[in-house]
Amino acid sequence: MNEQTAEPHKAPEPPEVQPPAKPPRVPVFNLPPALFFSLCLLAAIYAVQALVLSDAAVNWLLNTFGFSPHDYVVPLSQQGPELFWTPVTYSLLHGSIQHIVFNAFWLMAFGAPVVRRIGTLRFVLFWVFSAVASAALHAVLNWGDVTLLIGASGVISGLMGAACRFAFPAERRPMLPAHLNARLTIVEALKSRTVVIFMLLWLVGNALIAVGIPLVGDSDQPIAWDAHIGGFVFGFLLFSLFDRAPRPPVMEPTVTDKDLLQS
Repeated sequence: MNEQTAEPHKAPEPPEVQPPAKPPRVPVFNLPPALFFSLCLLAAIYAVQALVLSDAAVNWLLNTFGFSPHDYVVPLSQQGPELFWTPVTYSLLHGSIQHIVFNAFWLMAFGAPVVRRIGTLRFVLFWVFSAVASAALHAVLNWGDVTLLIGASGVISGLMGAACRFAFPAERRPMLPAHLNARLTIVEALKSRTVVIFMLLWLVGNALIAVGIPLVGDSDQPIAWDAHIGGFVFGFLLFSLFDRAPRPPVMEPTVTDKDLLQS
């Protein structure tokens, strides 16, 4: 007799439990690429200046790319081409680690909404023209002075002035991401309580700097408060030349009676 053995019924294997999906990583600094690159450029220039160049090379760098009002009282025949780029390149130089760190924080705070609103190319143009405006007022008020102006504070002040036209929450209006707010006219901005308070605090801070009471840094290091004002006025009055219509926020679709399904 042939014996046949039958395999016992196997219990079904339990389904594999999938590990829970990892939540997406949220960056510590959610900065637009143009702003991130700007910060990297400022940091790289200062790192080379502080760690690589000799004292003589640093003096050459500052005198070649820093801005001096004295250049504009010297005949053109006695000047080099530095006259044409220093009204912009001074904004890429810094005098100390405290100087560049302080400016970097303000640049992140006010540069991010402006970049998100106007885009990379317009941000670059805004940087250039706000730097020129800051240097121009400094030159007018310090005509013939042989001192050198360096630092991005004038540009940052321009970004602050631009932010006053759109970034602050309007009273009695729905909250939107700052760069999606409607642009205020100059008159509307001056009627906004939030904008006026910010401008007053900003003016008080620069008034303290003007009389020799710095808000941060070494009190022995002079600060070009007039360049700050030049940048702020430029950004506040002329931001509309760089602005573009903000993209409307993505709205969740509304459900109507026709969209309801019953089972």
